[in-house]
Amino acid sequence: MDRSWMKSAAAVAACLLLFGARPAGAADAVKIGIIWPLTGNAAAAGQASKAAAEVAADIVNNAHPELGDLPLAKTAGLPNLGGAKLELVFADHQGNPSLAQQLATRLITQDKVNVLMGAYQSSCSFTATAVAERYGVPFMVGESAALNITGRGFKWVFRGTPIASDYARTYMRFFADMKQQGKKIDSIAIVNENTDYGTSVADAIAEEAKKANIPVAIRIPYSASSTDVSAQVLQLKEKRPDVVIFISYTADSILYMKTLKNLDYKPPMIIGDDTGFSDPSFIPAVADIAQGVMNRSAWAIGKPGSVTYKINEMYKAKTGRDLDDTSARNMQSFFALADAINRAGSTDPEKIRVALTETDLKPEQLMMGYQGVKFDHTGQNILASTYLIQLHGKAYDLVWPEKAATAQLQWPMAGWAK
Repeated sequence: MDRSWMKSAAAVAACLLLFGARPAGAADAVKIGIIWPLTGNAAAAGQASKAAAEVAADIVNNAHPELGDLPLAKTAGLPNLGGAKLELVFADHQGNPSLAQQLATRLITQDKVNVLMGAYQSSCSFTATAVAERYGVPFMVGESAALNITGRGFKWVFRGTPIASDYARTYMRFFADMKQQGKKIDSIAIVNENTDYGTSVADAIAEEAKKANIPVAIRIPYSASSTDVSAQVLQLKEKRPDVVIFISYTADSILYMKTLKNLDYKPPMIIGDDTGFSDPSFIPAVADIAQGVMNRSAWAIGKPGSVTYKINEMYKAKTGRDLDDTSARNMQSFFALADAINRAGSTDPEKIRVALTETDLKPEQLMMGYQGVKFDHTGQNILASTYLIQLHGKAYDLVWPEKAATAQLQWPMAGWAK
């Protein structure tokens, strides 16, 4: 054998590695730019979702046959792209819509991401998605609920989560059930932070309550950055509604629970509209005074051995805590996005967009309690749905609908009663 030829070949291979050339057949990574609040008032939610995305990327990038029919779990990487791996590029918008807009531009023009995802606060998703639409880059909204995000005629924006109108109709169905069981619901109150998220959900609830002939005793908009909500709680105390629905972020949801206790006002029932009530810091901060508080969630850990239980165990091994609804909805949307990229068989933006429009995931392929994932012409998942959960001790239990419940609903709520 000509050893000089072997030395030459080795030298060429070394040069290729040195100058960054890839071996034939190796697939380039697919870059997903993710914009979340990793610092600031909503940092706990952003960091929880970041960990969820990292677990989801591990599930896609490495073979996890134990996760059944979950898309891309059985293979390593994206099979239709030669086994390409997903590379996550995170950006911290700090809860600032203007910064979210700037970061979306940077991720597209400088980091050269193939797709985008985000952005927790609806006001930040609103600005960031506009950038994606302008540049023609697919954007997956994992959890933001404001109606206007998918109401602008955009073709590059898709949303996996239920939206404000879905939640409002869920609450009305719940109230109808409770009335049939003899619970008194003569009036409700709506307390909402006054940005896109809170206003959109509150508007939807008020509209659905009117259709259901349930009086809204009072609606209280407020700033999420408020440091004193005594006046708002005193307004509630005066009206004495049977149910108070809070549409709040983290710091304000905690502040309201503490103020209710301090002013000795306990409504028969409180429903938190996810977000702050699902934040990992909520239960440690106020569990002892918020017993029986209800929350909406499409996430349930499930029985030991189930796919959802196994996913939760992976997340818990990484973070030391269970998945919450917000981070789980983000994970589900991540899987739907990865599935579309694989079906596109390309990183071409238009091919990914078309694949997203053709998405039709069935319940057995999901980790969430949705009826499926299928996007309408606005980019909204028309099969998204939710449950209602209730705080018992140091954890939420699924209590409604009754056919899916894992625990008994407690009404009225105990609050801080011992």
